[in-house]
This record gives sequence, C-alpha cells and structure tokens, in this order.
Amino acid sequence: MKKTSTRLADGRELIYYDLRDDTVRDAVDRRPLDPTVTTSEIRRDPLLGDAVAVASHRQGRTYHPPADECPLCPTRGERLSEIPDSSYDAVVFENRFPSLAGDSGRCEVVCFTSDHDASFADLTPEQARLVLEAWSDRTSELSHLPSVEQVFCFENRGAEIGVTLGHPHGQIYAYPFTTPRTALMLRSLAAHKEATGGQNLFDAVLERELAGERVVLAGEHWVAFVPYAAHWPYEVHLYPRRRVPDLPALDEAARTEFPQIYLELLRRFDRIFGDKEPPTPYIAAWHQAPFGTLEGFDGVTRDDFALHLELFTIRRTSGKLKFLAGSESGMSVFINDVPPERAAERLREVASS
Repeated sequence: MKKTSTRLADGRELIYYDLRDDTVRDAVDRRPLDPTVTTSEIRRDPLLGDAVAVASHRQGRTYHPPADECPLCPTRGERLSEIPDSSYDAVVFENRFPSLAGDSGRCEVVCFTSDHDASFADLTPEQARLVLEAWSDRTSELSHLPSVEQVFCFENRGAEIGVTLGHPHGQIYAYPFTTPRTALMLRSLAAHKEATGGQNLFDAVLERELAGERVVLAGEHWVAFVPYAAHWPYEVHLYPRRRVPDLPALDEAARTEFPQIYLELLRRFDRIFGDKEPPTPYIAAWHQAPFGTLEGFDGVTRDDFALHLELFTIRRTSGKLKFLAGSESGMSVFINDVPPERAAERLREVASS
C-alpha cells in the first residue's frame, strides 16, 4: 500500500491509498473553492447525559446529484470533483459538510472505489484489504488529535438509510467523547468483570455464540453471527477470534482473511430477500475502544474491549422496512419481528455462488 497526502483547494486534507507503490499522485484541485466554514457544536443533554452535535451548515450539503455530477467520482477533463486525480484505488478526505469539526472532532469520507456503479460487495479481495488498511491508518492517525477520544468507521448503504450520494463510500467520525453506545458496553464489561472475578464479557459472548445455532460464517480468524438479542430483523456481528481493541491492533493473519469473510457476508445480505429485490440497504459499523484511560469504568482497560463490526438492515421483509416507532424511538426498547435464529438460518441458506 502507498499513502499520499495532499490538500484540496479549500485547505481540506485528502489522502490517496494505492495498491501499487509506484503510483504518483500530483493532480491539483482546480476548483475555485473558498475556505470551509463550519458551525459544529456539541451540546450535552442534562437529563440523558448524552451529546448532540448541532451542525446547521449541513443543510446545504450535496443532495442526490445525477451520476454525471457525482462529487466522489474522479475528476475527468473539466468535470471537477472532490478527488482531483482522474482515477484512484481508495481515497479519504475531510468532509466538506462535517457534523464534527475543530475542537468538536473531525469527519472524513472514505471512497472505496472510483467505480460509481459498484458496491463494497463488488470489490476484489485486494481492494477490500486496501479499505481495511485505510480504516486502520485513519484510526491510528486520528487517535493522535488532542480533541479525539473515539474513532468510528462506518458505511451507510442505500436510499432507505438516508444516503444522499450513490457512489460507494463510507465515513469516519472522530468524536471528542466516548459515545453513549460504547459507554453502555463498557459499563456491562466492568460489571461482568467484577461479578466473575476478572472474566471478559466479550469473550463470554463469543464463546456462547460459537456453541449455538446463530453462527453465519466461521473462518480461522473471524466469526460472524446473529446476536442472541438482535435489535434489527437481520443483524450480524463480525468478531476477530483473537480479541483486540481496535483496527490497528489486528494481526496480519486476521487482515488477510478479512476480505474473504466480509465480502461473503455482504453478498449474502444482498440475497436475503431474493434476486428480484433491490440491493439490501444496510449500516456497517465498526466498534472500537475509546482512547485514554477509560475513567469512570472501574477496572476496565482498552485491552478489555473487543473490536467488532455490526452489520444490519432496516428491511424486515420483501418491500417492507422496519421503522423506529414509539417504543424504539421514545423508550429505546426495540421490538424485533424476525427471531435471531431464523435470521441466522436465512443467512446460511443464501450462501453466494
């Protein structure tokens, strides 16, 4: 992998990740852009104790442009885009309309491929490995920013999810705090460690799932399963067998096997509802340990946390979506219409050819 960092016309950082070490990236952003202006602000909810990012500048972000005006495609002739070069393997750049900025963190866009009509599932194993390396590298680099406490790599896929750009891409959020979801895991981790005399909750969960009926895929270094208390109709968690706190900590064996397992998992997701259905909308979310000493979670260190990916779709059956209505949105109590055991069975049935 070759990494090349450059700057866009408005001062934002852009990084090319190339498969070939001899690739030269010297294209200049020719757009007449003014410096970016953001109004991102973090506000704490005094009752719930969580945080809300207020970012009014995002109202003007690009919204469903036609394919020939996609800002994530390479620059071709006089059609100028966010990527100055005429081709790329994978690229990461600072979001032009970030939810988090400055002392409030940082937001980046990850373009998986220059092919506008592809999806992550269409990538070759070599390309998927390159994206993994980009996620790992950005996690490591962002961890050194003084305002960053946690890094979240994720992909929103499909119009039903709310995606406004059709090009295959994901995002990276670098938060200035530990997110509420992660804090819940850390509290459960601390409580289990105390109650069991030091045993790890993530290890116990993985051991339980490996012995059960909800495993979807199992490799030498990775395991994918539908969790016992899945929130979504079709939800899969992907764990490395060797517990590590974040993406940079993965060893070479896990990195090598990852493309095979993850691409197969995504292709099965696209087959859940049959070949005649549109591509399955999904969210793919990497859970990584926060940085620092984890104050407030007695006895828990970063090494106790287990890196894992959560993949789920909001489609509950053919032509129908799972909406977060009263119980889910008002009380955070999910009601799942598909038994996790049946979801796992279905995902095993649709093994891609």
